Amino acid sequence: MTEIITVINGYAWGPIMLVLLLGTGVYLSLGLRFMTLRKIPVALRLLLQGRSGKGEGDISPFSALMTSLSATIGTGNIAGVATAVALGGPGALFWMWITALVGMATKYAEAVCAVTFREQDELGNYSGGPMYYIRNGLKSHWHWLAYMFALFGSLAGFGLANTVQSNSVAEVLGDAFNVPPLVTGLVLMVLVGAVVLGGIKRIASVASYLVPIMALSYVLLALLVLLLNASEIPGAVVTIVESAFTGSAATGGFAGASVWMALRFGVARGIFSNEAGLGSAPIAHAAARTNQPVQQGMIAMLGTFIDTLVVCTMTGLVIVIMDVLPSGDSGATLTSSAFAMAFPGGQYIVTIGLCLFAFTTMIGWSVYGERCLVFLVGARGILPFRILWVLAIPVGTLVHLDLIWLIADTLNAFMAIPNLIALLLLGPLVFRITREYFADRDTPH
Repeated sequence: MTEIITVINGYAWGPIMLVLLLGTGVYLSLGLRFMTLRKIPVALRLLLQGRSGKGEGDISPFSALMTSLSATIGTGNIAGVATAVALGGPGALFWMWITALVGMATKYAEAVCAVTFREQDELGNYSGGPMYYIRNGLKSHWHWLAYMFALFGSLAGFGLANTVQSNSVAEVLGDAFNVPPLVTGLVLMVLVGAVVLGGIKRIASVASYLVPIMALSYVLLALLVLLLNASEIPGAVVTIVESAFTGSAATGGFAGASVWMALRFGVARGIFSNEAGLGSAPIAHAAARTNQPVQQGMIAMLGTFIDTLVVCTMTGLVIVIMDVLPSGDSGATLTSSAFAMAFPGGQYIVTIGLCLFAFTTMIGWSVYGERCLVFLVGARGILPFRILWVLAIPVGTLVHLDLIWLIADTLNAFMAIPNLIALLLLGPLVFRITREYFADRDTPH
């Protein structure tokens, strides 16, 4: 079973997929005339003004971004970056940056489509995302893609954002403080259950409080490490850029990496971390209180900017500057040892960060899975889904998850394919909506 899925996964995340992900981002960036990079200051201003939101919807534009960030700022920012750098060398970080720069256009287009084509379910909650913009925006012969996305989306979270996250929390707490895995699982079950059973409004309010504190604390601690080693930063940046185009030589336990490995792991882990193109984030943005798809799109694109260009960059720079690659470690262990070298007790900061990041990923992804299920079976699926979601958490701490992780990773790729096809087909509509919005803003009234 594992061998079969490994082969499927190899194709699912192979060169064709990476070209499709990057290609969609490049196409949308060109079509938008790089508006996503030019309008970052405007987007930041909108975000600060968007704490309440005007228009129809369930949660504020700010809360929508925090809910999507709660799902994306996860173990990918601590363990995923370290894995990419351990397998692809320092150059992987450069390709993560490139992925994020074009991924901002992908995330923008996703949110514009999500707000434009959203619906209300029978309970009055707003539902949107790839399954709705495929069904409501494309001709009927494409509608099977909507069901394909919703099916994979309702299942993928149980691996990616539920059992795998609880497993990694149990592992780090077991290593650092000898906490039994079942205890971790049961505590997480109670905490996640208390939030998830309250629905998107409770999830959004917890995310709006927790995500800014958690992300800022982690970034400030990483900044402290960088300030203490400020003289090393220019050399680290040169190393990252050079090894992106020349590969990196083997040192100590680090096996060295080719340019292809840097590109492959940089793009794959970058997408895993910021989820641009997967179609998950627009499900949260569809619930925002707004009548302006373009404004929500600009707020959404900041998710990729914050996740990869800020948080992942911090992790990557600390790893390169502290020169821990020769240890041969990977994942969260590599990040832990980098922070431990930087200052005493640094590894505990990574442990606490990983626990918080995993917790928010669990609550954020529950929204995605639930909305996918609502698309398939209606509002009657909500309560059974939430109960199953919560019950699966302790199971994840007790079983060996290599196979589940592999299946979830493959389902993730299968979610991305219908979404990317829809974005390519709806691209001209996104360009038109964007042009009209800015033309209206620039015209004197």
